[in-house]
Amino acid sequence: MQKNDLHLALHTHRPALAPPPRAGLNHRMDSDALRDLLISWANLNSGSANFAGLDRMRAALATEFSRLASATIEHVALVGTPAQALRVRIRPDAPQQILFSGHYDTVYGVDDPFQSCTLVDEKILRGPGVTDMKGGIVVMLAALRELEKSPHAARLGCEVLLTPDEEIGSFGSGPLFEAAGASKRFSLALVFEPARPNGDLVHSRKGTGNFVATCHGRAAHAASPTRQGRNAIAALAEFLVGAHRVPKELPGVMLNIGNIRGGGPATNVVPDFAEAALDLRITRAADSEPFLARLRELAAPINAREGFRLEITGAFNRPPKECTPVEEEAFAAIQQSARDLGLAPFTWVHTGGASDGNNLSTAGLPNLDGLGPIGDRLHSSEEFVVWPTLAERGRLCARFLEKVATGEVALPR
Repeated sequence: MQKNDLHLALHTHRPALAPPPRAGLNHRMDSDALRDLLISWANLNSGSANFAGLDRMRAALATEFSRLASATIEHVALVGTPAQALRVRIRPDAPQQILFSGHYDTVYGVDDPFQSCTLVDEKILRGPGVTDMKGGIVVMLAALRELEKSPHAARLGCEVLLTPDEEIGSFGSGPLFEAAGASKRFSLALVFEPARPNGDLVHSRKGTGNFVATCHGRAAHAASPTRQGRNAIAALAEFLVGAHRVPKELPGVMLNIGNIRGGGPATNVVPDFAEAALDLRITRAADSEPFLARLRELAAPINAREGFRLEITGAFNRPPKECTPVEEEAFAAIQQSARDLGLAPFTWVHTGGASDGNNLSTAGLPNLDGLGPIGDRLHSSEEFVVWPTLAERGRLCARFLEKVATGEVALPR
């Protein structure tokens, strides 16, 4: 969707409505109610570092999810952060169990000017986190409400895990995903990150890593006749030019050079220190070692010179999400669910961005990712959602869940 398609003659949205009624999702009123619920959530700032805002958002989520029949609510402490995750369990003793994954933090801090929602037109809602991923949590809630109307719901147990730190790497909540995989309780996980702008789901994701290239040289007066100085900035720049070209050599990898710093305020001193932050991404787990080996090769000629030392440190914090046979079967079933409902067809695609779907895959739990609403411009002041797709994607997921409950979709126990 292009910028000009958004009809940027903005209108002031009406006040948020009361929580949506616990009815089906098959008429206009329900779609409006889901939209207004999303507005009320997106207007609550829950930037990853705003712990008071995260607490308020978690309380709002707990209120809505507690309305589900037989739901039990748990606030889960995390290591290394005062923020907490929210866990909702529904029928934990049912023979088939599915995990629902989402995050309620956003990239918009308390000082960000983008703090509230605007209805752009009859389909577009712009606001912080409306797509990534408070809109996804609305879809999740809508699907569970619809499932509860099914006579087959008793056969399916659902566990919702909503975390507060996905946008900053999921370091605190990572053990929860590891535990979910290790428990062997779940047949599948559903991840409610946004769908692609054309409606497609996510087939696979690149793994992400944070690295730092640090170069040490030797300080000296810039005009020293003995030329004893070793310019760390110049050496690091040489390395970075080569590193920038590596993705052209190795298919499936990405590298972005981020913040660079070095030297000091005096320009008549040869700088003895420089470093650069690197964002590395890989398509397959097997890509990591060749990628790092190539970077070490580029560093080797610099390290061979007297007076220089260039080191590469860091790690891949989210391994790739690679597609599995279970995910292929589940995707075929959700495509059929869309056909059952007469929804627009979609496929699934590989994407460079990581999510908690990566963590679930690493933990051994197959997952369908990108089940949230359609939207775009994530992580910007123009983030928007096509809000009628909140109800549409809720119905889609509910239809898939009912097929799992009846056994029409057979997942491994």
